[in-house]
Amino acid sequence: MAAGRGTRMRSSTPKVLHPLCGRPLILWPIEAAREAGAERIVVVLSPDSDDVQRVISPAVEFAFQREQAGTGDAVTSAREQIEGSEHVIVLSGDHPLLDASFIRSLAARHLESGAAATVATREVDDPSEYGRIVRSSDGDVEQIVETKAPGDATPEQLAIREINLGTYCFEVAPLLEALGRIEPDNAQGELYLGDALPFLRRTGRRVVAHLSDDEAVGLGINTRADLAAVRAVAQRRILERHMLDGVTVTDPTSTVIDVDVRIGEDAVIEPYSFLRGQVDIGAGCCVGPMTTLVDCALGPRVTVLHSYLEGCEVLEGSTIGPFAYLRPGAQVGAGAKVGTFVEVKNSQVGAGAKIPHLSYIGDADIGEGANIAAGNITANYDGRRKHRTVIGKGVKTGVDTAFVAPVSVGDGAYTAAGSVITDDVPEGALAIARARQANVEGYAEEFERGDGEKSVESERKGDQVEKGDTKRG
Repeated sequence: MAAGRGTRMRSSTPKVLHPLCGRPLILWPIEAAREAGAERIVVVLSPDSDDVQRVISPAVEFAFQREQAGTGDAVTSAREQIEGSEHVIVLSGDHPLLDASFIRSLAARHLESGAAATVATREVDDPSEYGRIVRSSDGDVEQIVETKAPGDATPEQLAIREINLGTYCFEVAPLLEALGRIEPDNAQGELYLGDALPFLRRTGRRVVAHLSDDEAVGLGINTRADLAAVRAVAQRRILERHMLDGVTVTDPTSTVIDVDVRIGEDAVIEPYSFLRGQVDIGAGCCVGPMTTLVDCALGPRVTVLHSYLEGCEVLEGSTIGPFAYLRPGAQVGAGAKVGTFVEVKNSQVGAGAKIPHLSYIGDADIGEGANIAAGNITANYDGRRKHRTVIGKGVKTGVDTAFVAPVSVGDGAYTAAGSVITDDVPEGALAIARARQANVEGYAEEFERGDGEKSVESERKGDQVEKGDTKRG
């Protein structure tokens, strides 16, 4: 059930699309149901829910609740989808911490009891506005009393500590019969699923409880404060799962890992690291401290220190950082190094290549074993289009070299420090693309004497030095 508008979230984003540890809320119960083995999944939405439908797999079916008239009305809206099935489990789209094991245990309790309806319940010290479970003398569930508004429940019923968690299992045919026969009986004028239970009992069918001691099972989200509370529980579970699978999380209190992140054995996640979205980390990697990974993959034994990586791939044994920025489309080959204050975008860095510091590599192919010196820049944009730079295997570039794309440098070539490379460089060549140095002797003294103007003699000396200079590089 996901048709509620979530007005208490005070957001233009539908409540079920708010993210929880890298996954929209609505996908949490869907994934749990799929993992539990559900044959079909039906999501009940409001008619104006195109944005919600776009994030859900095409394998999921949809039903539409025209008016927000309670949980019973929501299930009635899905009559066409569930009619003909034998049993149905009803989940709430804003209860993300129900996992597959709980759904399976609820189903097992339902089938073993032979009941027409099974209600997930829990005992709490402060039941607040939750619906109360009223039991009959034989221990079955007699009814659920809602307590959202004054007059919904008696003082005796308000004193009950067993609450409805909003998750049910039903025989479909009796449920649809009950929903077609009952009327709303509460201050809100809404039809609740719990209203069907007394009808089922009057027709001789059992209604039982599935009592849980898991506090998280009943944690629903109505406000952003609720979302923060649920996120804390979900994050703790995610971290514990990785640690039990052989990952060292040095400081769980300062580490954020999204639900779909995969981490290999013996990886170490240092403090203040944030792993977001679809991240795949190989065995033996070391990430952090103070590192962010977003939708990227690390091969085995990669080290990423004090860096930000997004939409990229780093292969086995490479070293990244500190203070590196790998942008979407970057691929770093095995054993390569991308060092301090280096930015790489939409580029291939070959195996064993090194870009140690202070460089920008964009729209480029760096060959295996190349060494890119400090301060190298690929000038990839001409104001209208992006162009590519190709640097061959074993190339060694000088400091402060700029490559004006499109341009290529052949295997084993060199560039001189301070060069601006605008033409292709042949294999094994040395490219020098800079003005020759000219030293004008006595210039400072003449400058002072000439009150800010260079003398004609100084200009003449400079020309002579330039003409006579034959030194390369």
